[in-house]
Amino acid sequence: MSDHTDITWTEDIRPTKARRGRTADTGDGDGHADGTPTAPTAPTSLTHTAPWHSESGLPAPRRVIVADDRMKADAAYRLVCEGTALLWRGDYQGARQLLRALGRRLDRRTPKPGATPAETFHRHRQARGHRARILGMLLVVLEDDHGLALRRAPDVRAACTEAYGPPRHRTVVSLRELLGVIGAHEWRRKGVPIPALDARIHPHYGVFSPVRGEYVDLVGDAPLPAAAQGAPAVAFDLGTGTGVLAAVLAHRGLGRIVATDSSPRALACARDNVERLGIGDRVDVTDSGDLYPAGRAALVVCNPPWLPARPTSTVEQGVYDPDSAMLRAFLDGLADHLEPGGEGWLILSDLAEHLGLRTRDELLGAFDAAGLRVVDRLDAKPRHPRASDTTDPLHTARAAEVTSLWRLAPAA
Repeated sequence: MSDHTDITWTEDIRPTKARRGRTADTGDGDGHADGTPTAPTAPTSLTHTAPWHSESGLPAPRRVIVADDRMKADAAYRLVCEGTALLWRGDYQGARQLLRALGRRLDRRTPKPGATPAETFHRHRQARGHRARILGMLLVVLEDDHGLALRRAPDVRAACTEAYGPPRHRTVVSLRELLGVIGAHEWRRKGVPIPALDARIHPHYGVFSPVRGEYVDLVGDAPLPAAAQGAPAVAFDLGTGTGVLAAVLAHRGLGRIVATDSSPRALACARDNVERLGIGDRVDVTDSGDLYPAGRAALVVCNPPWLPARPTSTVEQGVYDPDSAMLRAFLDGLADHLEPGGEGWLILSDLAEHLGLRTRDELLGAFDAAGLRVVDRLDAKPRHPRASDTTDPLHTARAAEVTSLWRLAPAA
Protein backbone atom coordinates (compact mmCIF):
# COMPACT_ATOMS: atom_id res chain seq x y z
CA MET A 1 0.00 0.00 0.00
CA SER A 2 1.42 3.36 -1.06
CA ASP A 3 0.26 6.57 0.61
CA HIS A 4 3.37 8.53 1.53
CA THR A 5 3.79 10.77 -1.54
CA ASP A 6 1.94 13.94 -2.40
CA ILE A 7 0.31 14.63 -5.74
CA THR A 8 0.50 18.23 -6.99
CA TRP A 9 -1.62 19.64 -9.80
CA THR A 10 -2.54 23.01 -11.20
CA GLU A 11 -5.95 23.93 -12.57
CA ASP A 12 -7.42 27.09 -14.00
CA ILE A 13 -10.38 28.66 -12.21
CA ARG A 14 -12.30 30.75 -14.72
CA PRO A 15 -14.41 33.61 -13.35
CA THR A 16 -18.14 33.33 -13.78
CA LYS A 17 -19.44 35.92 -16.26
CA ALA A 18 -21.91 38.32 -14.69
CA ARG A 19 -25.38 38.13 -16.21
CA ARG A 20 -27.00 41.20 -17.79
CA GLY A 21 -28.68 43.46 -15.27
CA ARG A 22 -27.11 41.73 -12.26
CA THR A 23 -23.95 43.77 -11.78
CA ALA A 24 -23.22 45.28 -8.41
CA ASP A 25 -22.76 48.74 -9.94
CA THR A 26 -25.09 50.69 -12.22
CA GLY A 27 -23.75 49.31 -15.49
CA ASP A 28 -25.64 47.00 -17.82
CA GLY A 29 -23.57 43.91 -17.01
CA ASP A 30 -21.43 44.03 -20.17
CA GLY A 31 -19.07 46.87 -19.26
CA HIS A 32 -18.38 49.81 -17.00
CA ALA A 33 -21.06 52.20 -15.77
CA ASP A 34 -20.06 54.71 -18.44
CA GLY A 35 -20.71 52.18 -21.19
CA THR A 36 -17.10 51.27 -22.06
CA PRO A 37 -16.53 47.50 -22.32
CA THR A 38 -14.53 45.69 -19.68
CA ALA A 39 -11.41 43.72 -20.56
CA PRO A 40 -11.75 39.91 -20.35
CA THR A 41 -10.67 38.55 -16.98
CA ALA A 42 -7.89 35.97 -17.25
CA PRO A 43 -8.39 32.63 -15.50
CA THR A 44 -6.67 32.17 -12.17
CA SER A 45 -4.28 29.22 -11.82
CA LEU A 46 -4.39 27.44 -8.48
CA THR A 47 -1.96 24.78 -7.36
CA HIS A 48 -3.23 21.96 -5.14
CA THR A 49 -1.45 19.24 -3.20
CA ALA A 50 -2.92 16.11 -1.64
CA PRO A 51 -1.52 12.74 -0.46
CA TRP A 52 -1.47 9.84 -2.91
CA HIS A 53 -2.97 6.51 -1.84
CA SER A 54 -2.74 3.17 -3.65
CA GLU A 55 -3.88 -0.13 -2.14
CA SER A 56 -1.98 -2.02 -4.83
CA GLY A 57 1.24 -0.20 -4.01
CA LEU A 58 1.49 1.73 -7.28
CA PRO A 59 3.93 4.65 -6.97
CA ALA A 60 2.61 8.18 -7.23
CA PRO A 61 2.68 9.46 -10.83
CA ARG A 62 5.41 12.00 -11.44
CA ARG A 63 3.48 14.02 -14.03
CA VAL A 64 -0.14 15.01 -13.47
CA ILE A 65 -2.38 17.20 -15.59
CA VAL A 66 -6.02 18.10 -15.10
CA ALA A 67 -8.50 16.50 -17.53
CA ASP A 68 -12.24 16.77 -18.05
CA ASP A 69 -14.93 15.84 -20.58
CA ARG A 70 -13.11 17.67 -23.37
CA MET A 71 -10.34 15.06 -23.26
CA LYS A 72 -10.58 12.59 -26.17
CA ALA A 73 -9.88 8.92 -25.53
CA ASP A 74 -7.02 8.71 -28.05
CA ALA A 75 -5.29 11.73 -26.52
CA ALA A 76 -5.82 10.32 -23.03
CA TYR A 77 -4.42 6.94 -24.07
CA ARG A 78 -1.31 8.56 -25.54
CA LEU A 79 -0.72 10.60 -22.39
CA VAL A 80 -1.13 7.77 -19.88
CA CYS A 81 1.08 5.45 -21.95
CA GLU A 82 3.75 8.17 -21.88
CA GLY A 83 3.53 8.34 -18.09
CA THR A 84 1.29 11.37 -17.61
CA ALA A 85 -1.54 10.85 -15.13
CA LEU A 86 -4.92 12.50 -15.69
CA LEU A 87 -6.60 14.03 -12.66
CA TRP A 88 -10.28 14.11 -13.55
CA ARG A 89 -12.30 17.22 -12.81
CA GLY A 90 -15.24 16.65 -15.16
CA ASP A 91 -18.34 14.49 -15.08
CA TYR A 92 -18.08 11.25 -13.06
CA GLN A 93 -19.86 9.15 -15.68
CA GLY A 94 -17.55 10.64 -18.31
CA ALA A 95 -14.58 9.40 -16.30
CA ARG A 96 -16.01 5.90 -16.20
CA GLN A 97 -16.55 5.97 -19.95
CA LEU A 98 -12.98 7.12 -20.50
CA LEU A 99 -11.65 4.32 -18.27
CA ARG A 100 -13.57 1.76 -20.34
CA ALA A 101 -12.23 3.31 -23.55
CA LEU A 102 -8.66 3.06 -22.24
CA GLY A 103 -9.27 -0.57 -21.30
CA ARG A 104 -10.50 -1.41 -24.80
CA ARG A 105 -7.37 0.10 -26.33
CA LEU A 106 -5.16 -1.88 -23.98
CA ASP A 107 -7.01 -5.13 -24.65
CA ARG A 108 -6.17 -4.90 -28.36
CA ARG A 109 -2.58 -5.77 -27.47
CA THR A 110 -2.73 -9.29 -26.06
CA PRO A 111 0.50 -11.12 -25.19
CA LYS A 112 1.56 -14.05 -27.37
CA PRO A 113 1.36 -17.51 -25.79
CA GLY A 114 4.63 -18.77 -24.35
CA ALA A 115 6.45 -21.96 -25.21
CA THR A 116 5.22 -23.52 -21.95
CA PRO A 117 2.15 -23.03 -19.73
CA ALA A 118 4.39 -21.39 -17.10
CA GLU A 119 5.72 -18.90 -19.66
CA THR A 120 2.18 -18.13 -20.83
CA PHE A 121 1.17 -17.53 -17.22
CA HIS A 122 4.05 -15.14 -16.56
CA ARG A 123 3.38 -13.22 -19.79
CA HIS A 124 -0.29 -12.99 -18.85
CA ARG A 125 0.57 -11.65 -15.39
CA GLN A 126 2.99 -9.15 -16.89
CA ALA A 127 0.32 -7.92 -19.31
CA ARG A 128 -2.26 -7.65 -16.53
CA GLY A 129 0.21 -5.70 -14.43
CA HIS A 130 0.90 -3.30 -17.29
CA ARG A 131 -2.85 -2.89 -17.84
CA ALA A 132 -3.40 -2.11 -14.15
CA ARG A 133 -0.61 0.51 -14.17
CA ILE A 134 -1.96 2.28 -17.24
CA LEU A 135 -5.58 2.28 -16.05
CA GLY A 136 -4.35 3.45 -12.66
CA MET A 137 -3.26 6.74 -14.26
CA LEU A 138 -6.81 8.13 -14.30
CA LEU A 139 -7.10 9.85 -10.92
CA VAL A 140 -9.80 11.42 -8.77
CA VAL A 141 -9.73 13.47 -5.58
CA LEU A 142 -11.47 12.27 -2.45
CA GLU A 143 -12.37 15.32 -0.39
CA ASP A 144 -11.69 15.56 3.33
CA ASP A 145 -14.97 13.73 4.06
CA HIS A 146 -14.21 10.96 1.47
CA GLY A 147 -16.71 12.56 -0.91
CA LEU A 148 -16.35 13.08 -4.66
CA ALA A 149 -16.81 16.67 -5.87
CA LEU A 150 -17.66 15.65 -9.45
CA ARG A 151 -20.85 16.08 -11.42
CA ARG A 152 -23.18 13.04 -11.23
CA ALA A 153 -20.87 11.35 -8.72
CA PRO A 154 -22.39 8.80 -6.32
CA ASP A 155 -22.02 9.11 -2.57
CA VAL A 156 -18.88 7.05 -1.95
CA ARG A 157 -18.23 8.16 1.63
CA ALA A 158 -19.45 4.98 3.33
CA ALA A 159 -17.57 2.73 0.87
CA CYS A 160 -14.33 4.69 1.31
CA THR A 161 -14.63 4.73 5.09
CA GLU A 162 -15.01 0.93 5.09
CA ALA A 163 -11.95 0.51 2.88
CA TYR A 164 -9.66 3.30 4.07
CA GLY A 165 -10.86 4.13 7.57
CA PRO A 166 -12.20 7.48 8.82
CA PRO A 167 -11.37 10.44 6.55
CA ARG A 168 -8.56 12.76 7.62
CA HIS A 169 -7.78 14.92 4.59
CA ARG A 170 -8.12 15.15 0.84
CA THR A 171 -6.61 12.15 -0.94
CA VAL A 172 -5.85 11.28 -4.55
CA VAL A 173 -6.68 7.74 -5.68
CA SER A 174 -7.05 6.04 -9.03
CA LEU A 175 -10.58 5.80 -10.37
CA ARG A 176 -10.00 2.10 -11.02
CA GLU A 177 -9.24 1.50 -7.35
CA LEU A 178 -12.23 3.58 -6.30
CA LEU A 179 -14.54 1.46 -8.47
CA GLY A 180 -13.16 -1.60 -6.69
CA VAL A 181 -13.90 0.03 -3.34
CA ILE A 182 -17.47 0.74 -4.45
CA GLY A 183 -17.92 -2.84 -5.67
CA ALA A 184 -16.57 -4.23 -2.41
CA HIS A 185 -19.03 -2.06 -0.49
CA GLU A 186 -21.90 -3.65 -2.43
CA TRP A 187 -20.59 -7.17 -1.78
CA ARG A 188 -20.28 -6.33 1.90
CA ARG A 189 -23.78 -4.90 2.01
CA LYS A 190 -25.49 -7.73 0.13
CA GLY A 191 -23.28 -10.64 1.18
CA VAL A 192 -22.37 -13.84 -0.67
CA PRO A 193 -24.85 -16.74 -0.34
CA ILE A 194 -23.25 -19.86 1.16
CA PRO A 195 -25.47 -22.95 0.69
CA ALA A 196 -23.44 -24.94 3.24
CA LEU A 197 -24.51 -22.38 5.87
CA ASP A 198 -27.93 -21.50 4.48
CA ALA A 199 -26.77 -17.95 5.17
CA ARG A 200 -24.64 -15.17 3.72
CA ILE A 201 -21.03 -14.19 4.32
CA HIS A 202 -20.23 -10.49 4.06
CA PRO A 203 -16.69 -9.93 2.70
CA HIS A 204 -14.84 -6.72 3.53
CA TYR A 205 -12.65 -4.76 1.14
CA GLY A 206 -9.26 -6.43 0.69
CA VAL A 207 -10.44 -9.83 1.99
CA PHE A 208 -10.74 -12.76 -0.41
CA SER A 209 -14.43 -13.33 -1.14
CA PRO A 210 -15.85 -16.91 -1.07
CA VAL A 211 -17.37 -16.63 -4.53
CA ARG A 212 -15.84 -19.97 -5.54
CA GLY A 213 -18.14 -22.21 -3.59
CA GLU A 214 -16.61 -25.59 -4.41
CA TYR A 215 -13.96 -25.34 -1.68
CA VAL A 216 -16.61 -24.38 0.88
CA ASP A 217 -18.76 -27.35 -0.15
CA LEU A 218 -15.79 -29.69 0.24
CA VAL A 219 -15.36 -28.61 3.87
CA GLY A 220 -19.10 -28.96 4.41
CA ASP A 221 -19.21 -32.53 3.05
CA ALA A 222 -15.94 -34.20 4.10
CA PRO A 223 -16.29 -36.85 6.84
CA LEU A 224 -15.09 -35.62 10.22
CA PRO A 225 -12.09 -37.42 11.75
CA ALA A 226 -12.64 -39.68 14.75
CA ALA A 227 -11.17 -37.14 17.16
CA ALA A 228 -13.78 -34.57 16.09
CA GLN A 229 -16.76 -36.83 16.72
CA GLY A 230 -18.60 -37.33 19.98
CA ALA A 231 -17.46 -34.89 22.67
CA PRO A 232 -17.17 -31.20 21.71
CA ALA A 233 -13.92 -30.87 19.79
CA VAL A 234 -11.55 -28.04 18.96
CA ALA A 235 -10.75 -27.08 15.38
CA PHE A 236 -8.29 -24.58 13.89
CA ASP A 237 -9.04 -22.56 10.74
CA LEU A 238 -5.72 -21.14 9.55
CA GLY A 239 -5.86 -18.03 7.37
CA THR A 240 -9.57 -17.65 7.96
CA GLY A 241 -10.19 -14.63 5.70
CA THR A 242 -13.92 -13.94 5.84
CA GLY A 243 -14.38 -16.67 8.46
CA VAL A 244 -16.48 -18.77 6.09
CA LEU A 245 -14.75 -22.11 6.81
CA ALA A 246 -14.80 -21.49 10.56
CA ALA A 247 -18.53 -20.88 10.25
CA VAL A 248 -18.99 -24.11 8.28
CA LEU A 249 -17.13 -26.05 10.98
CA ALA A 250 -19.34 -24.50 13.66
CA HIS A 251 -22.39 -25.38 11.56
CA ARG A 252 -21.17 -28.99 11.51
CA GLY A 253 -21.06 -29.13 15.29
CA LEU A 254 -17.42 -28.54 16.24
CA GLY A 255 -17.45 -27.28 19.81
CA ARG A 256 -14.81 -24.55 19.52
CA ILE A 257 -13.04 -23.11 16.50
CA VAL A 258 -9.93 -20.93 16.66
CA ALA A 259 -9.83 -18.90 13.45
CA THR A 260 -6.50 -17.21 12.74
CA ASP A 261 -5.22 -14.65 10.27
CA SER A 262 -2.44 -12.07 10.08
CA SER A 263 -4.41 -9.43 8.15
CA PRO A 264 -6.19 -6.79 10.27
CA ARG A 265 -8.86 -6.50 7.59
CA ALA A 266 -9.44 -10.25 7.58
CA LEU A 267 -9.64 -10.36 11.38
CA ALA A 268 -12.24 -7.58 11.41
CA CYS A 269 -14.17 -9.27 8.60
CA ALA A 270 -14.20 -12.69 10.25
CA ARG A 271 -15.32 -11.21 13.58
CA ASP A 272 -18.11 -9.33 11.82
CA ASN A 273 -19.33 -12.51 10.12
CA VAL A 274 -19.27 -14.78 13.16
CA GLU A 275 -21.23 -12.18 15.10
CA ARG A 276 -23.76 -11.85 12.25
CA LEU A 277 -24.18 -15.64 12.30
CA GLY A 278 -24.56 -15.78 16.07
CA ILE A 279 -21.58 -18.09 16.63
CA GLY A 280 -19.25 -15.63 18.33
CA ASP A 281 -19.35 -17.72 21.52
CA ARG A 282 -17.87 -20.73 19.67
CA VAL A 283 -15.48 -19.10 17.19
CA ASP A 284 -12.43 -17.28 18.53
CA VAL A 285 -10.91 -15.02 15.83
CA THR A 286 -7.31 -14.17 16.63
CA ASP A 287 -4.07 -12.92 15.08
CA SER A 288 -2.13 -15.99 13.96
CA GLY A 289 1.40 -14.75 14.53
CA ASP A 290 3.26 -17.83 13.30
CA LEU A 291 0.16 -19.28 11.54
CA TYR A 292 -0.78 -21.79 14.25
CA PRO A 293 -2.37 -20.86 17.57
CA ALA A 294 -1.17 -22.52 20.78
CA GLY A 295 -2.36 -26.02 21.61
CA ARG A 296 -3.74 -28.94 19.63
CA ALA A 297 -6.91 -29.57 17.69
CA ALA A 298 -8.94 -32.50 16.43
CA LEU A 299 -9.17 -30.84 13.03
CA VAL A 300 -6.97 -28.23 11.35
CA VAL A 301 -8.26 -26.65 8.14
CA CYS A 302 -6.14 -24.54 5.80
CA ASN A 303 -7.01 -22.99 2.44
CA PRO A 304 -3.73 -21.27 1.46
CA PRO A 305 -3.27 -19.14 -1.67
CA TRP A 306 -3.16 -21.61 -4.53
CA LEU A 307 -0.41 -20.27 -6.79
CA PRO A 308 3.28 -20.29 -5.77
CA ALA A 309 4.18 -16.88 -7.17
CA ARG A 310 5.06 -13.48 -5.77
CA PRO A 311 2.13 -11.09 -5.31
CA THR A 312 2.67 -7.70 -6.88
CA SER A 313 0.25 -5.95 -4.49
CA THR A 314 -1.47 -6.48 -1.16
CA VAL A 315 -4.68 -7.26 -3.05
CA GLU A 316 -3.01 -10.31 -4.65
CA GLN A 317 -1.91 -11.87 -1.37
CA GLY A 318 -5.04 -14.01 -1.24
CA VAL A 319 -4.09 -15.64 -4.56
CA TYR A 320 -0.29 -15.92 -4.58
CA ASP A 321 1.87 -17.70 -1.99
CA PRO A 322 5.58 -16.92 -2.61
CA ASP A 323 7.63 -20.14 -2.60
CA SER A 324 4.54 -21.93 -1.18
CA ALA A 325 5.50 -20.46 2.22
CA MET A 326 2.07 -20.72 3.82
CA LEU A 327 1.46 -24.19 2.39
CA ARG A 328 4.77 -25.45 3.78
CA ALA A 329 4.22 -23.80 7.16
CA PHE A 330 0.86 -25.56 7.44
CA LEU A 331 2.32 -28.95 6.51
CA ASP A 332 5.44 -28.63 8.67
CA GLY A 333 3.48 -27.69 11.79
CA LEU A 334 0.50 -30.00 11.37
CA ALA A 335 1.68 -33.15 13.17
CA ASP A 336 2.64 -31.17 16.29
CA HIS A 337 -0.79 -29.52 16.50
CA LEU A 338 -3.09 -32.53 16.04
CA GLU A 339 -4.85 -34.47 18.76
CA PRO A 340 -4.57 -38.28 18.50
CA GLY A 341 -6.95 -39.38 15.76
CA GLY A 342 -7.10 -35.85 14.33
CA GLU A 343 -6.68 -34.70 10.76
CA GLY A 344 -5.51 -31.73 8.77
CA TRP A 345 -7.60 -30.67 5.80
CA LEU A 346 -5.69 -28.95 3.02
CA ILE A 347 -7.93 -27.29 0.44
CA LEU A 348 -5.87 -26.72 -2.69
CA SER A 349 -6.46 -26.27 -6.40
CA ASP A 350 -4.20 -28.06 -8.87
CA LEU A 351 -4.15 -25.01 -11.16
CA ALA A 352 -0.47 -24.50 -10.25
CA GLU A 353 0.26 -27.97 -11.64
CA HIS A 354 -1.50 -27.25 -14.94
CA LEU A 355 0.45 -23.98 -15.22
CA GLY A 356 3.77 -25.69 -14.58
CA LEU A 357 4.38 -23.80 -11.33
CA ARG A 358 4.38 -26.90 -9.11
CA THR A 359 4.25 -30.63 -9.82
CA ARG A 360 2.14 -33.25 -8.08
CA ASP A 361 5.34 -35.03 -7.05
CA GLU A 362 6.55 -31.84 -5.34
CA LEU A 363 3.29 -31.62 -3.39
CA LEU A 364 3.39 -35.26 -2.34
CA GLY A 365 7.06 -34.86 -1.44
CA ALA A 366 6.14 -31.96 0.86
CA PHE A 367 3.63 -34.24 2.60
CA ASP A 368 6.32 -36.89 3.12
CA ALA A 369 8.89 -34.35 4.33
CA ALA A 370 6.42 -33.13 6.96
CA GLY A 371 5.79 -36.69 8.19
CA LEU A 372 2.22 -36.85 6.89
CA ARG A 373 0.15 -39.45 5.08
CA VAL A 374 -2.89 -39.00 2.87
CA VAL A 375 -6.02 -40.47 4.46
CA ASP A 376 -8.26 -39.54 1.54
CA ARG A 377 -8.79 -36.90 -1.13
CA LEU A 378 -12.09 -35.32 -2.18
CA ASP A 379 -12.24 -33.50 -5.51
CA ALA A 380 -14.53 -30.87 -7.03
CA LYS A 381 -14.55 -29.14 -10.42
CA PRO A 382 -14.59 -25.34 -10.25
CA ARG A 383 -17.79 -23.56 -11.23
CA HIS A 384 -16.37 -20.09 -11.83
CA PRO A 385 -17.02 -18.48 -15.27
CA ARG A 386 -13.35 -18.21 -16.22
CA ALA A 387 -13.13 -22.01 -16.43
CA SER A 388 -15.29 -21.89 -19.59
CA ASP A 389 -13.92 -18.62 -21.06
CA THR A 390 -12.16 -19.69 -24.26
CA THR A 391 -10.74 -16.18 -24.75
CA ASP A 392 -8.71 -16.46 -21.55
CA PRO A 393 -5.05 -17.22 -22.40
CA LEU A 394 -5.01 -19.58 -19.40
CA HIS A 395 -8.22 -21.33 -20.54
CA THR A 396 -6.65 -24.76 -21.01
CA ALA A 397 -5.27 -24.80 -17.47
CA ARG A 398 -8.46 -23.41 -15.93
CA ALA A 399 -10.65 -25.90 -17.79
CA ALA A 400 -8.61 -28.80 -16.41
CA GLU A 401 -8.48 -27.42 -12.85
CA VAL A 402 -9.66 -29.52 -9.91
CA THR A 403 -9.99 -28.34 -6.31
CA SER A 404 -9.13 -30.98 -3.73
CA LEU A 405 -9.55 -31.46 -0.01
CA TRP A 406 -6.60 -33.54 1.15
CA ARG A 407 -7.26 -35.37 4.44
CA LEU A 408 -3.87 -35.61 6.13
CA ALA A 409 -2.71 -37.35 9.29
CA PRO A 410 0.68 -38.07 10.92
CA ALA A 411 2.49 -40.90 9.13
CA ALA A 412 3.41 -42.71 12.33
